[in-house]
This record gives sequence, C-alpha cells and structure tokens, in this order.
Amino acid sequence: MNIVVIGHGGHSKVVSDIIRANKGNQIIGYLDDKYEKIHMIKNIIFAPVSEAVKINETFDDVKYVIAIGDNTARKSVVEKLGFHVKRFEPIIHPSACISPSAKIGPGTVVMPQAVINADVIIGNHCIINSCSVVEHDSLINDYVHICPNTTIAGTVKIGEGACLGSGGTIIPNKKIGEWTMIGAGATVIDDLPPNCLAIGIPARVRMTKQVNQGEDNESINL
Repeated sequence: MNIVVIGHGGHSKVVSDIIRANKGNQIIGYLDDKYEKIHMIKNIIFAPVSEAVKINETFDDVKYVIAIGDNTARKSVVEKLGFHVKRFEPIIHPSACISPSAKIGPGTVVMPQAVINADVIIGNHCIINSCSVVEHDSLINDYVHICPNTTIAGTVKIGEGACLGSGGTIIPNKKIGEWTMIGAGATVIDDLPPNCLAIGIPARVRMTKQVNQGEDNESINL
C-alpha cells in the first residue's frame, strides 16, 4: 500500500516506523508546509501539504495518515484537505494487541504494545500511544490522543479531541468531555466536563477554557 505521511517532525518518525513494520506498506511521500516546493529524495516526495491534490491524481491507490501530535492541528489539516474518509488508513503496529471485536477508524495510529480490548470503538485520526490500554466497551471519539502508558478502564467515554497525559488512569464508566486535557499521571475518578485541564490524584479541574476551533482566542477561568 502506498502511503503519504502528512507532517514531518518528531511524531512522524514514530508513525513512519509503524508503517514500515507492516509488510507491503511503502511511504511514497512526506507533506509538510516547511517545504516550499516539491522535491524528490531517493524516490520519496517532499512537498507542502497543498500538493496532496496532485498526488491523488497521480496515485489512485494512495492512502494518507496525519502524523501531527497536536489534536487541533490534526483536525484542521483533515478539514482543509476535504478528502473522502477512504483516503485515510488506520496504522497499527504489529506488536499491538487488538481484540477482533474492536473497531478502529481511518487515520488512527496504534503504537507499539498498545492493548485495545473487546468491543472498543475508536474514532478517526486518534493516537493510541505506546503501551496504553483501552479496556472493553470504551468509546474513543475522533482526534483523541492517548499518551504512553495510559490505562482506560471499561465502559469509558472520551469526547472528541481530548488528550490524556502519560501514565494516567481513568476508572470504569467515566465520561471525559471533548477537548479536555488530563495531566500526566492523573487518576480520573469523576466525569470531567469539556474544555478543561484536570490534574492530580484524584484528578481535579484546574482550568477551564472556551475555545473557538481554528482560532487562537480563548478565555481561561482559574
């Protein structure tokens, strides 16, 4: 499968390793706006993101993955491209343990030794990072980033764009609001509202924000 990686920074290094770990995959290009024009190195395309349209015209079977760690930026790129969902491919490391009943959406990246158990549903363009665990019947909405060594217990619901810091734990049956951030090592024992920052053991809301997606303006209430 021919794959174009969008984003060419630190996160894309890990994504590229996962792509290469799956036999039959071939990276044919990296798109990033740090490149001002198209150039080729060892038959690999390096170009600005806008060149994705021309690549589509050249390669009928090309798939894309957004290798950008920031959830808001990843969503913005997907919306600007406007590609059909079939143009994106889930990228799963061979060492990940995925239940046959789990569902993983297009564009989602599952990293080494992650565990996704029975009847989990993971949306589009998520990041399930190394050694994280998503237990049975949990629902992970689009653009979520689950950082390394995070444990999500059963029947948890996580809203769009949420980010769960490394080494955190969410106990069963909890709901995490959209675009909420949970600090590294936090233990979540209560539902969390949208657009907040929660830290500590147990996790407590320390900051709330109202954000217009795609804009920089936000109001913070401490």
